[in-house]
Amino acid sequence: MAELSSTERDAVERAAAAPMLDQVRAWAAVNSGSRNLGGLERMADLLADAFSALPGVLRFEQPQPVEAVDSSGKSVKVKHGRHLHLTVRPTAPLQLLFTGHMDTVYGPEHAFQQTRWIEEGVLNGPGVADMKGGLAVMLAALKAVERSRGSDRLGYEVVINSDEEVGSLSSASLLAQAAHGKRAALTYEPAALPDGTLAGARPGSGNFAMLVRGRSAHAGRNPEDGRNALLAAADLALRLDRLKRGGLTVNPSRIEGGSPSNVVPDLAILRVNMRPRTPEIEAAAKGEMADAVAAVTAEREVEIELSGGFGRPPKPLTPAAEALFDLVRQAGADVGQTIAWQPTGGVCDGNNIAACGVPVVDTMGVRGGKIHSMEEYLITESLGERAALSALTILRLMREPA
Repeated sequence: MAELSSTERDAVERAAAAPMLDQVRAWAAVNSGSRNLGGLERMADLLADAFSALPGVLRFEQPQPVEAVDSSGKSVKVKHGRHLHLTVRPTAPLQLLFTGHMDTVYGPEHAFQQTRWIEEGVLNGPGVADMKGGLAVMLAALKAVERSRGSDRLGYEVVINSDEEVGSLSSASLLAQAAHGKRAALTYEPAALPDGTLAGARPGSGNFAMLVRGRSAHAGRNPEDGRNALLAAADLALRLDRLKRGGLTVNPSRIEGGSPSNVVPDLAILRVNMRPRTPEIEAAAKGEMADAVAAVTAEREVEIELSGGFGRPPKPLTPAAEALFDLVRQAGADVGQTIAWQPTGGVCDGNNIAACGVPVVDTMGVRGGKIHSMEEYLITESLGERAALSALTILRLMREPA
């Protein structure tokens, strides 16, 4: 190790030596898919027990109400799990934010439920990288920093939400509230690449449901009296697909609805994801989407109701964010880790935090890969590496003027 004070060296060694692997395996054994409310309850309780080792006030926050359009076109309430929220020394001169999520993309019906060793040092399992490994890293780093001299000048909030994998709609207000007034934020998504490369700039993301109402008619006797909602939805999907360009991806992902083959369908629901690179592109995409809806409405003589929105704002690499990346990079160099960063097409809670004006590095979690698949894996030596990196980053932030 180079350029470390005795306080930094002690904290780095404590963080790296924390017993994280057993913790990750125990947490990965609990199915906490975003829609598995029972599993999320169990996971939240386990995390509360673990994070109670830190000082401060720990509480569960109830999810904010969320509605969505179901496959029949009805607006329904969507249930979410509780969110874990820890507040430590809210009057300290330096205030930081640490975030993570307890949910995974694997529901209780999914075949991927157990961990196994792929080879020595490489653990396969649901959520081991995304992000139960990251939660263990966060906790180890904070526990190490708490035992360091000068920790009384550090205040922070920890938010571990239950809905990140489905857009954080029920926790967005909690994230914004926790981000207020923070000097910086660290989020524990897995590294962008297995070598530890961080994610830099991210696009925004919007999810939309477009409810198309036509007019039913007999498909043989009088089809001309009908207004085919399925064709209108397909027409709209093609028009939206043509909007994609540099800085904007458009993914029409599903059309639901339809009717028996002898009936002109009067209902269809088109679901679309859009990812703009900048706020300006997002604003333009909103207008272009409205124009496409208006054109199909007029030409197909249907009604189209739009729901959803851009839940993740674009996250450009600002000067403040770049300065934070530089601090992390230097901390990595001082513990023998090469840290780089690159843009990515994915989105996460880092988008929401950055939109609050807070610089954030959102891939402070473990090294691994193939997330959101049954091949997801964790490189176990990265637990100690990334906990050490996190602890040193926090201590370096504590050295800066408040």
